[in-house]
Amino acid sequence: MIYFKLPFNEKLLSADQKSIKNAVNLFSYNGLDQISFNGDIFEINPTEFDHALITSETLNDDTTDSPAETKEEYCNTLQKVIEVIKENNLPKLVYSRRKIFTDFNTINYRESFKNLCKSYPNAFRYLFNDGQNAWMGAFSEVLGKFNKSTHEFETMALAGTLPVSEEWSEKEIEEQKPVTNYIQDILKNYSDSIDQSETYDHISGNIKHLRTDFKTTIQPEDLDRIIQDLHPTPAVCGIPKDFCNENIRKYEKFPREFYAGYIKVETEDSILYFVNLRCARLYKDSVHVFVGGGITAQSNPEKEWRETELKSEAILKNLVVS
Repeated sequence: MIYFKLPFNEKLLSADQKSIKNAVNLFSYNGLDQISFNGDIFEINPTEFDHALITSETLNDDTTDSPAETKEEYCNTLQKVIEVIKENNLPKLVYSRRKIFTDFNTINYRESFKNLCKSYPNAFRYLFNDGQNAWMGAFSEVLGKFNKSTHEFETMALAGTLPVSEEWSEKEIEEQKPVTNYIQDILKNYSDSIDQSETYDHISGNIKHLRTDFKTTIQPEDLDRIIQDLHPTPAVCGIPKDFCNENIRKYEKFPREFYAGYIKVETEDSILYFVNLRCARLYKDSVHVFVGGGITAQSNPEKEWRETELKSEAILKNLVVS
């Protein structure tokens, strides 16, 4: 089963699984794994959702046998990553970690999901369990939005993170620029006319990002290729893509699974692609929260740790536990 809400829309949706139509597809970060929910997308009555069976008992045990990274481990490894960035003059590399939460007897996933939906009205919010994998998340980054009738394609550059009350520094501004340039360069391969917005603040709960929007018109047959070119974006990987991916595999101590992959939702009018950030994998006895940050030559390990702690709250502060 899957439950989800689209950004700025409080209708609770699911897929009826009565047809072979692709309703919702989840793609792992490395592109090797995919979970599909077929059928027509339909609206669920909130009362019906209150009776849905979503308990810890329906989840798998955590058999990963891989502890979360301590602050000391994270900061030490991050220092090595910063050295790689400096030696190779990289604009940015995204390094992530897991926070593993086990301090509970039970979690009320229905109420947790409701909390998540209230906290992040401008995000794509989802909860699913396919029998093997169970995940929950809420995230605002749009990888792509395609209008089937006008062939208009939209995407965004989202990078840099700070608590809402703080002012942007050179580090965050410099982190966002190459993301914007990267998306521009890809879209130029598919269109001669691209509308680009000014860069502005994008608020997501207790934190904010720098955001630039892009809009253009493309040929429908180019859509899959554009998504493949865009993913993984510098916001979840770094620049250059292949070199950063190689170092992510080298330094991160766990597979990203569906974290930093993307979710495709096809409606009657549009095809939507959302980057899977602010998410967690759910187990019977633990919750694995995935969090990362864009690392540059100016990054400070202590500050980056605090940033990942803030990002983990997107899931953790909304869990209803006993």
